[in-house]
Amino acid sequence: MTGAPLLHVEHLTMRFGGLVAVDNLSFEAREAAITAVIGPNGAGKTTVFNCLTGFYPPTVGRLTLTRGGEAGFQLERMEGHRIAREAGIARTFQNIRLFPQMSVLENLMVAQHAELMRASVFSVAGLLGLPGYRAAARGAIDRARLWLDRIGLTERADDDAGNLPYGDQRRLEIARAMCARPALLCLDEPAAGLNARETAGLNALLLEIRETERIGILLIEHDMSVVMGISDHIVVLDYGRKIAEGKPAAMRDNPDVIRAYLGQEHGEAPPC
Repeated sequence: MTGAPLLHVEHLTMRFGGLVAVDNLSFEAREAAITAVIGPNGAGKTTVFNCLTGFYPPTVGRLTLTRGGEAGFQLERMEGHRIAREAGIARTFQNIRLFPQMSVLENLMVAQHAELMRASVFSVAGLLGLPGYRAAARGAIDRARLWLDRIGLTERADDDAGNLPYGDQRRLEIARAMCARPALLCLDEPAAGLNARETAGLNALLLEIRETERIGILLIEHDMSVVMGISDHIVVLDYGRKIAEGKPAAMRDNPDVIRAYLGQEHGEAPPC
């Protein structure tokens, strides 16, 4: 069962000059649920992520993230670093953005830099070795080790991240995002380039995160075995507009989705 509403997107519109990349889009994502945003290339999916994470201020629209009993964060009014730090939105990208010459463990520690800086009172407590900072540093290492274990990379903790196989780098990016303790995890095509075995492992990892961490996951993905296999809710875009949304089974049989995204005639099953 999914949790309480977490993200409200209301009338989101993004224009680049005369081009309307996202057109009056509204949808909701919930805690402890995986919401997939799908559509053909150029449908506006990544632009939605860029607006949510502060890369672009939307032309029009209201983007509200509500964590538990806290007052809602108005994301459209916030800078990107505040969205990550205060609202708790973490993101991965279609192209891997690890620090390749840093170790696997160091990549996970970097994700906790802001938390450690606060604990160090911006370096003062760290330089003096005060107990509060030492406790925070131990906690950060423990969290990094926990995620190394969960993605099966404990034995490679000291290896350079750039030397990992491609599928391991994908999992490390997700673990790094989780080390930031997000309320909402935004994943931009996490299955891109993965083989069938790696994709199955990704599915298992995301389902485990949903169940154990109880956070919201917002997913852009073209691999329909991922979308149909793990999503609780699907939002379908075409030319920047929402053409359908609902549960995976309903989207599989929706003629507008089949026509716009799956490229098949009504009655044919989409690939899985």
